[in-house]
Amino acid sequence: MKIKVRVMPNSVREEVVKQGDEYVVRVKVPPQEGKANEAVIKLVAGYLKVPKATVRIASGLTGRNKILEIRGI
Repeated sequence: MKIKVRVMPNSVREEVVKQGDEYVVRVKVPPQEGKANEAVIKLVAGYLKVPKATVRIASGLTGRNKILEIRGI
């Protein structure tokens, strides 16, 4: 399964919100050294109730708009 994600780093709170056909993921950490990407994977995995190992970034490693691939669903 693939989902579209828009990341908002440096947010006050961490949350995942579904808006239409994409998810908005707010993370507290800055987009430095992959820390925001790790936080996105952790939050989305928790939101979808799947292990972190099944979630990977298929495209958009350095941008705000990403496509995540979730294996095993």
